[in-house]
Amino acid sequence: MIIRRRQIQSVQRLLRDHRVVGILGARQVGKTTLARQIVARRPGPATVFDLENPEDLSRLSDPMLALKDLRGLVVIDEVQRFPDLFPVLRVLADRPRLPARFLVLGSASPSLLRQSSESLAGRIVYHELGGFSVEDVGRAKSDLLWVRGGLPRSYLLRSARASMEWRRAFIQSFLERDIPQLGIRIPALTLRRFWTMLAHYHGQVWNSSEFARSFGIGDTTARRYLDLMELVFMVRQLQPFHANLGKRQVKAPKVYIADTGILHALLDLSDQTSIRRHPKLGASWEWFAMESVIRQVGARPEECFFWATHAGAELDLLIVRGRNRWGLEFKYTAAPEITRSMRIALSDLGLRRMDVIHAGKSTFPLAKDIRAVPLARIRDDLTPPAGFR
Repeated sequence: MIIRRRQIQSVQRLLRDHRVVGILGARQVGKTTLARQIVARRPGPATVFDLENPEDLSRLSDPMLALKDLRGLVVIDEVQRFPDLFPVLRVLADRPRLPARFLVLGSASPSLLRQSSESLAGRIVYHELGGFSVEDVGRAKSDLLWVRGGLPRSYLLRSARASMEWRRAFIQSFLERDIPQLGIRIPALTLRRFWTMLAHYHGQVWNSSEFARSFGIGDTTARRYLDLMELVFMVRQLQPFHANLGKRQVKAPKVYIADTGILHALLDLSDQTSIRRHPKLGASWEWFAMESVIRQVGARPEECFFWATHAGAELDLLIVRGRNRWGLEFKYTAAPEITRSMRIALSDLGLRRMDVIHAGKSTFPLAKDIRAVPLARIRDDLTPPAGFR
């Protein structure tokens, strides 16, 4: 079993400071395992409810009666299956002498679980859990992590064939079972076609009209499907950054399939050899490296952007914290070179520094305020510039 120490520490800290903590993330991302590891390390009593277990669901038929006398830590797994629970948690969290703290696990964004955001506003804090990271599995296994993705079962299976079979089954089960359980009435076949088309757009700027025409639906429907896939943690949208530069800048987001293993399954790429031959090789590695960097430096989603102009200048990742700006480029090469686009971004955006993350082995300077850092060494060599700590 892989122990995700950084995630455990983050959730433990939140539980010390807040009465209700939510761990949110995609299906099969390891929320239940993480909760068990937290329970094992926490002193005092703990009670666990799994809302996919009929017995636990029955125990909560009268949630106030079942929960009000519990002490210590109360874990409620798959909370999206029982949204009527949230008003009860609000009452219990408001008690003056709190005998219990609540850890709820869910597979959908708070904005999709509308009742939770309304009922527990000001009382709950969320921790989003992604798949395994390079830090979790070790540098030597980073290529395997890239190919199989971070969903624990996919990564841990013994063979490439078993991993791909699991991912294909996961996609089917997610569309046929998990989406309908959230009250979403979109045919599984339609959503699968949409998801597969998104895989071919991975790493590109979103164009609703173009995508809708290709798919045969309206612009607003295409946008609704995209937002839905983000709300269930299967797609990421990286928002554009706008600066007052007197230049025409891109204003639509970039879209990424959130897990590279799922991306490769949707594209039917079973191993590293087939990935290296595919046109999406660069975009796949770019997202894998970008997500690794974002996690490593602890950048929040609202701090992360990309930047591009209609004249062709662009920056893969711009991290903005206060008035400080840090630029990062991602190149699937062992010998990155400085480009005109990098110089334009450095100057026009007033970056503190730019780092070019690459697939080689050495860290070295490219120019003043621009350096190359291998993905394998981001933990050691990628320190945020002054103002970002």
